[in-house]
Amino acid sequence: MKAQTHPGRTDAVIVGAGAAGNLFAAVLAEAGKSVLVLDSGPAWKTDDLYSSLIWSRRLRWGGAAVESTGTHAFGAGFNTGWGIGGAALHHYGTWPRLMPADFTMKSDHGRGLDWPIGYDDLRPFYDRIQEDVGMSGDAEAEVWRPAGAPYPLPPLQQFAQARLLSRGFEAMGMKTAPSPMAILSQDYKGRQACVYDGWCDAGCPTGALANPLVTYHPRAVKAGARFLTGAHVTRILRGRNARETAGVEYFNSNGETRTALARTVILAASTLFNPAILLNSAIDGWADGAGNSSGLVGRYFMTHSIAAAYGFFDNEVTENYMGVSGAQATNMDHYGKTSLGGGAFGSLQWQLAPAMKPNDLLGVAMARADLFGSELTAFMDRAVRHLAVMFGFGEGLPVLENRITLSKRKGTGSARSPKVVHAFPMESVRVWAKASELGLKVLKAGSASDPWTGPMATAHMMGGTIMGADPRASVTDSFGRCHDIPNLFIAGPGLFPTAGAMNPNFTNHALALRSAEHLLAS
Repeated sequence: MKAQTHPGRTDAVIVGAGAAGNLFAAVLAEAGKSVLVLDSGPAWKTDDLYSSLIWSRRLRWGGAAVESTGTHAFGAGFNTGWGIGGAALHHYGTWPRLMPADFTMKSDHGRGLDWPIGYDDLRPFYDRIQEDVGMSGDAEAEVWRPAGAPYPLPPLQQFAQARLLSRGFEAMGMKTAPSPMAILSQDYKGRQACVYDGWCDAGCPTGALANPLVTYHPRAVKAGARFLTGAHVTRILRGRNARETAGVEYFNSNGETRTALARTVILAASTLFNPAILLNSAIDGWADGAGNSSGLVGRYFMTHSIAAAYGFFDNEVTENYMGVSGAQATNMDHYGKTSLGGGAFGSLQWQLAPAMKPNDLLGVAMARADLFGSELTAFMDRAVRHLAVMFGFGEGLPVLENRITLSKRKGTGSARSPKVVHAFPMESVRVWAKASELGLKVLKAGSASDPWTGPMATAHMMGGTIMGADPRASVTDSFGRCHDIPNLFIAGPGLFPTAGAMNPNFTNHALALRSAEHLLAS
């Protein structure tokens, strides 16, 4: 079908209406730029969000299936989103900053990669973002936290589960602190405080969690940015030469091929789909895909391992249904890259006491997925009152072979779907193993009964379009500007050269704000 051109040429077309896409749209539109945002999913509104396990699944990726292979295959469906808000619509709001050492891994240890920027380059943007969205926490209690402004709000309330788990860390001479959360502990900027019902992954219908529907999306719309949903971008278009893009091609909700022309294209379609769009854009001059002269588009895909540690506090009611989906407390005593010993290399972050529902992918029943019938009933009777859990997030190192490539399967239109190939290197596997051992020790030190650990899981997506100073060894510069195509910007955690062990969304926001303001200035 012949492509039809979207009326008018905008200053910027943004692919993806998630966290970075909405932030870019708000900043550019408020500066008077014409902005069109395309997203493949629905036009979610806050009124569409319900506290329901079934409903929350609808917020995940709903397009063509993503193929995932490798020794430690990545669960792409759970970690992606679509529609207005993207994955940030169902994210848990745990927002720690990266540490200074996360930016200098290769310089410090001779392995991994370095970032082209340091912590101090991002610090002012972290500070501004937390004021924008409203963060709750206790900067002084976070003895590991790098320098930065205090949080605008006090920490979220701590329930019994967090207090009981913290007891084990304290018994072993370690510290815990309230988790830094992009969730309101008090009313803030017209949004109401959290009610602690633990439905964060259903999209937070109250607006207490900083998802794009209550942060940057309203600003973008008010400033005149246009949003088009049901628009599946298949490729970017070459301009007058190989160092220019003219816009993007997309399928609309009627199955028609359209083009959207723009002076600048910003890919913010997620760590998963940004590389897929670039690779699907192969054409004369872009033989290996757009922006891929380095051969690194899709390479260095990273994720975090999760070590889950469980135990019972039979003399206490843990209130494990109360709180937030992310975590009530954190510990980072083993964030140093070599602090775990035993051949492990990489950082570890503990998140304590997430709210659990009885039956959920991360809920009480799945804590013992091997049980059935009367054994499961007995377990549930005990667990819903007395179970506590904590998750250790382990750093996955950047490995060239871990990548996002194209599947043989066709997605929307003529585009091929992404395929994820992932296996943790042995040093990262050892981080998970040592975290599992440590989790059991902490639970025993805190007088938990019958502690156990779960199988390895994965979370978060980073890498695939890494930033760097050398065009031969990276896809973009430190602002996300594509080395090969100067009017193409890439946004999102795909820019990360290393993953750290921190949830990526705070850094995602800080990078996006830095990049959007650089784009305006240039």
